[in-house]
Amino acid sequence: MKIIVCVKAVPDPKEICKIRIDPVTKTLMRCDVPLVINPLDRHALEAALELKEASGAFVSVISMGPPPAGNIVKECMALGADRGILMCDRAFGGADAFATALTLSKGIEKTGSFDLVFCGMASSDGATEWVGPQIAAFLNIAVVTMVRKIESRQPNEWIAIADWQNGYRRVQVRLPALLTVTRELNRPRALSFSGILKARKKTIEQWDRNALGIPEEMVGAKGSPTIVSQMATVEKRRNVEFLQGNLEEKADKLVSRLDEAGII
Repeated sequence: MKIIVCVKAVPDPKEICKIRIDPVTKTLMRCDVPLVINPLDRHALEAALELKEASGAFVSVISMGPPPAGNIVKECMALGADRGILMCDRAFGGADAFATALTLSKGIEKTGSFDLVFCGMASSDGATEWVGPQIAAFLNIAVVTMVRKIESRQPNEWIAIADWQNGYRRVQVRLPALLTVTRELNRPRALSFSGILKARKKTIEQWDRNALGIPEEMVGAKGSPTIVSQMATVEKRRNVEFLQGNLEEKADKLVSRLDEAGII
């Protein structure tokens, strides 16, 4: 089995306070924030690695991003991925979900034949949940979103349990297919020292727009049908009141304030 895992390098959520928005391009300024693997993509990679351990699957990781994103691809290889690909080109900058999905689909096609594509359900910096389904549309393969459990696996047919509003759905899907996963699917493994050493011997393949054969007007900001026209900072201010008195008096005052506010 050949598995493709799409991963995204996102700003470290722990450094969220340092993220800035470019006032002209309306895009994230990532230069001052370290990049990490998108949290949900870790679960996608773990699903692929578990299949590798169970059935000897070959796992390829593919990512689109700036040169520093290569470190994220390398980390995936240290975790156990067999092949790492970084699609890097200035022309890819500013891509929306549509242009990102198109570029990733071209990269997946360039890898050759495949049986399964795993994606995180959403990215922590965009959270559109559109990229995975759009990749499947470009590749003309089946897609199941929000997968939280793989119930059964046959050579060419799987049954997955996927979230659906306040419940779940049981989906039968034929391969090749694309699955977007939730954090309930598994528990991602941690890096090991031996994995880091093995990854040093592996090389990352880098593909630009020309290697993918995509016209410049179809990628990045030029190929994005959605445009951020305006952004504003939301200021949150809270009034704090310290209640005086003993415990019972404070409780009475708190209940009174909540009642006045219409909360209770």
